[in-house]
Amino acid sequence: MNDLRVRTVDDDASIRDWRYAHNVIVPGDILSLDDVRARTGRNHMEVAYLGDVLIGCTTVRPPTKDNGATATVIARVLPEHRRHGLGTRLYERALGQARALDAQVIETVVLASNPDGLRFAEQHGFIEVERYLLREGDTVPWIDLRLS
Repeated sequence: MNDLRVRTVDDDASIRDWRYAHNVIVPGDILSLDDVRARTGRNHMEVAYLGDVLIGCTTVRPPTKDNGATATVIARVLPEHRRHGLGTRLYERALGQARALDAQVIETVVLASNPDGLRFAEQHGFIEVERYLLREGDTVPWIDLRLS
């Protein structure tokens, strides 16, 4: 696991890799390349590799005037790379980034159809605060969780 390599999403290749990982893990919220490019302007996003193999991505949504001192931290690991401690390493990295932004509250969000992600969040001290549908016609809720 020493060859874990994480890099900022800052070019077309990293945008494509971040999009791929997101869309595999969150099939209910498929993003285009333009959607991802727009997110890089407001969030800190990274892609993670074992050697040259993509294993996942992270997002840190920084605190803003609108959300007070709340940052959202999301770590995603592709299914074939789970249960090897990689998610914890990515989560801890993203958590450190959120704290460096002076976040007073840390949240995460998980699609209800992702039991691995929900279990991971709960094992890392998050508790559910809200369930909601993102768009009319959606059937699978998003779950907002807050670090206790």
